[in-house]
Amino acid sequence: MPAKPRPHSPEADLAFMRSIVEGSARPPVTLAVSYLAGGLLYGLQCLFHIGQAAGLIRWPPAATLSFLALISIAFLSILTWAILKDRKDGTPQSGPLAARTLSAAFSATGMANVAVIIIFAVGAARDNDFAVWLYYAAIVFALQAAAWYMAWMLKRKGWMLATALGGWVTAVALGVLVREPLWYLGVCTVALFALFALPGWIMFRDARAGSRAV
Repeated sequence: MPAKPRPHSPEADLAFMRSIVEGSARPPVTLAVSYLAGGLLYGLQCLFHIGQAAGLIRWPPAATLSFLALISIAFLSILTWAILKDRKDGTPQSGPLAARTLSAAFSATGMANVAVIIIFAVGAARDNDFAVWLYYAAIVFALQAAAWYMAWMLKRKGWMLATALGGWVTAVALGVLVREPLWYLGVCTVALFALFALPGWIMFRDARAGSRAV
């Protein structure tokens, strides 16, 4: 007689379903590096502007423009390296539901950020008001807060919730301080290091740990 199939307990079935949804996929290097490099480089740029506003840095316009261009070039170069590394390592596009949902949330946020930048750049140029342009950073942090809150709902990691709440507070603060340059730059500097570079480092550490475990 064929052996009777072994019944599964509700706890075993629940654990199996949870493993399908959550999985153990490591975060993609591209996402981690974009946050880490972006936070460090653009945080440095904000510190540079604070130095200018305080009179500590007095570079000629050409040198200032070159420095700002190098910041963006460095970021794009690092991001390109991360994308190529993900492709070389064969980071799967499919995987656990939570990982794919999280990746989609941050990709959608990135698309929205591009639209926000274009809208506020055009508005600032049309109205000849630089303060209009500064509102874009507040919207970016608000969108990031929403993405990190979704990440926390999926992963339930405390640092994700802290990042989401910090992004929300930063968005409100920046929106209020657009006419106060020094305070605006100070808040933006702290937020870039704490809400972009630090989460990026955490994700990069997890990505490296995952690659060593494979």
